[in-house]
Amino acid sequence: MITIESLTKKYGRNTVVDDVSFVARPGRVTGFLGPNGAGKSTTMRMVVGLTKPTSGSTTVAGRPFAQLPNPGRQIGVMLDASAQHAGRTGREILTIVQQVLGLPGRRVDEMLDLVSLTPAESDRRVGNYSLGMRQRLGIATALIGNPAVLMLDEPANGLDPAGIRWMRDLLRDFADRGGTVLLSSHLLREVEVIADDIVMIGHGRIVCEGTKADLVRSLGTVARAEDPAALRRALHAAGIDTTVSEEGGVATAAEPAHVGHVAFAAGIALTELRPAEGGLEDMFLELTADTQREVTHPQKSRRDYHRGRTAA
Repeated sequence: MITIESLTKKYGRNTVVDDVSFVARPGRVTGFLGPNGAGKSTTMRMVVGLTKPTSGSTTVAGRPFAQLPNPGRQIGVMLDASAQHAGRTGREILTIVQQVLGLPGRRVDEMLDLVSLTPAESDRRVGNYSLGMRQRLGIATALIGNPAVLMLDEPANGLDPAGIRWMRDLLRDFADRGGTVLLSSHLLREVEVIADDIVMIGHGRIVCEGTKADLVRSLGTVARAEDPAALRRALHAAGIDTTVSEEGGVATAAEPAHVGHVAFAAGIALTELRPAEGGLEDMFLELTADTQREVTHPQKSRRDYHRGRTAA
């Protein structure tokens, strides 16, 4: 588990992380999301002691990182895959980590096999690696100590679609076996598939936090039926306000399950039932709109959610 409490980092008058608090829990993937420059990497660097916080605290498995007896066996970290020594081979880099952590030599080959770096690739100098290969090596380095916690900053950079699918499956399996995963990205769809919990950050402050399921439910629902007028009457009778969506469906702020139950009880066959169009990506873009280079023009505000947690 990673616990972050009231974490703040200032450089002179510039506050890059502003009173950030959240918990990444065992058995779950926590997506830490925000535009470039929002404070994600600085927050992660403070967790592992690479940047000193101005105030606040962080712990890994209940202890500050500096107090962990053998940190590489507690938490696997990848903050910058491009920072690896360009003059060493992939195998040499893993071997150094294996020796420092006091692990058996077989772990090197196990990790190379896990991240699909071939023998020929592992014997090449890292300076000749593609970014995707460096990402795979970085993930191997993070996992070699068999830690219970993983913290990865933009791990999908440079991976092709098959590589992204592989990474997602790897992290999902890690969490399903009880591990903690904290995964940062500036691209929501990159982690939305596997995230259980989502923390959105903008200008160094948390703007939204909650489980993915709760955040999706907060977006509202679009439903279609062969008799849309009957569906609207049934929903109104149940105290649910509706409108007609841009696509001609019945739109409501109610959760999909509630809409489905009302339709079933009224004997109305639904032909479509889904969260409102745009989903979490629209929420993300709106909540971080003032930190984006491109200006977004949302049709309506999502600042007031009845699920999750938002902050101005």
